[in-house]
This record gives sequence, C-alpha cells and structure tokens, in this order.
Amino acid sequence: MQSDNIKKGLARTPHRGLLMATGVSKKNMDAPFIGIASAFTDLVPGHIGMRELERQIEKGIHSGGGQAFVFGVPAVCDGIAMGHSGMRYSLPSRDLIADCVETMAAAHQLDGLVLLSNCDKITPGMLIGALRLNIPAIVVTAGPMLDGMCRGENKLTMVTGSFEAVGRFRKGEITEEHLLAMEENSCPSAGACQGMYTANTMACLTEVLGMSIPYCSSASAVSSQKRRIAFDSGMRIVELVKNDIKPSDIITKDSITNMIKASLAIGGSTNTFLHTLAIANAAGLDITIDDFDKLSREIHQIVKINPSSTLTMTDFHQAGGIPAVLKSLYEPAKLNNTLNISGLTVSEIAKSAYADENIIPKYDKSSYSQAGLGVLYGNLAKDGCVIKISGVAPECYTFEGIAKTFDSEEEAMKALEEDTIKAGDVIIIRYEGPKGGPGMREMLAPTSLLVGKGLGKSCALITDGRFSGATHGICVGHVCPEAANGGVIALIKDGDKIKIDIPSRSIELLVSEEELEKRRQNLKPYESKVKTGYLAKYASNVSDASHGAIV
Repeated sequence: MQSDNIKKGLARTPHRGLLMATGVSKKNMDAPFIGIASAFTDLVPGHIGMRELERQIEKGIHSGGGQAFVFGVPAVCDGIAMGHSGMRYSLPSRDLIADCVETMAAAHQLDGLVLLSNCDKITPGMLIGALRLNIPAIVVTAGPMLDGMCRGENKLTMVTGSFEAVGRFRKGEITEEHLLAMEENSCPSAGACQGMYTANTMACLTEVLGMSIPYCSSASAVSSQKRRIAFDSGMRIVELVKNDIKPSDIITKDSITNMIKASLAIGGSTNTFLHTLAIANAAGLDITIDDFDKLSREIHQIVKINPSSTLTMTDFHQAGGIPAVLKSLYEPAKLNNTLNISGLTVSEIAKSAYADENIIPKYDKSSYSQAGLGVLYGNLAKDGCVIKISGVAPECYTFEGIAKTFDSEEEAMKALEEDTIKAGDVIIIRYEGPKGGPGMREMLAPTSLLVGKGLGKSCALITDGRFSGATHGICVGHVCPEAANGGVIALIKDGDKIKIDIPSRSIELLVSEEELEKRRQNLKPYESKVKTGYLAKYASNVSDASHGAIV
C-alpha cells in the first residue's frame, strides 16, 4: 500500500506518532488509509448536508476495514457568485480543487479517495485531481434539491422561482410580494439546484463515466437512499484499494465516449464541453471538441429536464435516472460496455434498470430529432462555439438578427434593465472568455432576464463567456477565438447582421472579409482587467474554451 511510506519501519516512528495523535489506533495502522475529500461548506446549498454524508462514508470505510481521514476543498456556489465579479472565480476554482486533492493525497500518501462533491466545477476538479494521482477513487455527488412550491406553483426551481421571476416582476406579471414569496420557497432544501443544470449534469455524467455507483447522481440530497449510497461508497473504496482498481481503469476513451453520448441525449449543460475535455486531458486521452460535433450529428435527445421542460431531477430520478438512460441508449446509441466503479458493467446496469418510458423513453420512441447540445462553426467562431439545442424552441433553430455589442456582462445587464433590447436583437457579450474575463463568467442573469421579459424566442445572445446549465433560449457561448485573443467577436459592430443556423451547425457574421480585415487593423491590443492574485495567474496560463479552458 502507498501509505506504507508513512507508517512502516523504524524510520517512520515519528510519522506513526503523529498519526496516533489524530486518533489512529495501532491496530488500524495496517488498514488502508482512505481520504474523504469533502467540499462541505455553509455557503453552498448543494453542500450544507455533507457533514451527514461524510459520517456515512466514514462508517462505510471503517466497516470495510479502512481508516478514514476527512479533508476539505473549496466550493463556489455559482448562483451566489452570479452576476458580479465573484463569478470570475468559478471556473478557475476547478483547477484549484484539482490541486488541493492532488496535494493532500500525495503529501500524506493516501491509498484511496472518496470524493464528496456536488456543484458545477467541484466534481470535474476532483476527477482531474484523482486522475493525476491515479490511486483508487470513487465519487459521491451529494444529490439534487427538492422542488420548490409557492402559491399553487409546483416544481419551482432556483431559476424559475428567482432568476426568471425577476424578469416576470419587471414585466408586471407578478407583484413584489409574490416575488419575495417565491424567493423564500424556490430552494426548500439542501442539494444541487433542481434542474439538469451543470451540477446535476456533471453528477449524471460522472455516473455514466463509471466513477459513481448507480443512482448516485439523481438520489435526492435529503433522502435515506443518498445516505445508503454514501455508506456503500465507503465500503466499496476499500475493495477498490485491495483490488488496485484505479481511475485509469474506469476513465478510458470508451467511457468518455459514453459520457459524451449521454450528455447529448439528456441535453445537459454546455459546461460539459469544458469539463469533459479537461477530464480527458488529465487522463491523457485524445478527445476534442470535434468528437462532440461528430457525435451530435449521430445522437438525438431522449429526455428534457428543466430548464428545457417543467420536469425536475425529482421526476428524472423517479423515472429511473441514469440507469434508465443507459437502458435506452445502450444498443441503439452503441454505448461501450465499460466498467462502473461498483463492479457492474454498463450492459448489466442497463439490463436491470427500471425506466418510466413516459419520461425516459426507448431511444427509437423519442420525440426529438436533434442532440441536446451542439457545436457551431463559422467566421464568427472558426474554432467553434456551443449551444444547448434542447433549450431552443424548434421554430428558432434558424435565427437572423442585428448585433448590439457589450464589452462586459454588466453593460448588457444595464441595457436589459433599461429596456433597450428589442425583438430581433443579437446581444453580444465579449471579453468574458477564460483569458478575457478572466475566468469565463456564466451569463445566467442576462439570459434569465431575457426569458423573464418574454424575449427568449425573439432575441439571441452570443458570448465568449459561458452559460449556467440553467440557461435556455437562443444562447451561444464559448466563442473561440475569444475577444481577448483577437477573435472575430471583438470585431462586431452595432448593426451588423448575424445568422445562427442550428440544423447546418453554423454561425456567421454577415460582414465581408475585407471589412473585417479593416476592423482588425484598428483593434486595440487586449489589456487584462486583473493584474494580481489568482485570477492574474489563471489568465496568463489558461487555454481557450475549445480545449477545455485547461491551465
């Protein structure tokens, strides 16, 4: 065992003395040392219930014959960080988390890890750290929040009950009293926000990848099932250590291909492009944005969950969760028969899965013809950009409009709040990419305000930043090259015509190349908004979004 480096032999007498100071008994000194990397914090709704899950995991580890050690990692709540400078730290925290997991496990020579995660960047950050270490690891995602209810409105989510409710109030549809009531009731429990937003998408895809045991991604954060899953994961990690089953045995090109196919079929967050590419890079696998593009032309969606429908993660779990998705996809979508961390294969999970086919239908019975996500190319994004097709009304698959340009999210929000955005406009928000932001902020506030104001089908939004998984509408993100790198998005002027064509996977700025070259000659060199601290380091080292915003 790797932990023998800190506990075996006379020369390690000081080390054993220090370990005993933590409460390790002499008898348990020979047990596998298992770290519980916990993202617990009082600041994040998805994480406030993790203390109980830590206990369950710890019980499982000790029941299985291991010695557990809990350590912490950072956690950013995107909802709280949204719409201000704090969001610049969200995506960069992914690399910080990977560094923390790697540092703690390597410094203390741990034999295995249980990664207790939930929100947005934390799950991929932990996976990246585990891949760097390549010691046995298992992910426990803490689970989704219960649905909100207010004044006869059921299935309220963080988005419909708060972000979009602000737009409804500004439009005069609801009173301030009603808005404040929704504010109080839209997030009724611990857990990740209720839709197929980034947190729940990444939880689902981690299960598809094979790094979480079946049903982990969709079991409610406050359910006894989640506690049992946490206990079972603690038991299982000891077996993984004894059998030397490592992340590299689970995370392969075949399992990441399954992950991409499932992402397209469930219409998850566009952030999965960034995180999947970063995970593949950490695994040393050749996966590119072109793999998403190719598969998006072959795979169609089977289920729509909020924000693309009124169904929530509660409905998704009751319909069979990810095992039901695997059942639907396995043969028609040619999933690879890879191994789950539980010891089961994809085919075994699919064969035994229950599926409510009214929600998660058989693949050939789906009513959708497009993938849930897509990659667009054109002169506006020669290196690609992404769109959540599942969040776009079919009548808007082809859209042409007039550009209104903004060099920050704040400028665009001001225009929206002052009602200067009209039907037919294409809002351009630039200098918000990985380098330009820096940090590639999510644009949930402006997209939610657009929808709340009733402009979700008559306006488009294009950015070199990114979107929350809660975003829906004609929203194009991850434009590459970004404005800070001199991309064409930096050359757009107010009044330019832009065409988005989802069926042909294209996005074009309808301006001649001669005119663009003139504008390029007059473009001022980018100057970073941040000169010191973590974000300055991040901006100087981060790759573009089409390569996963990898540091």
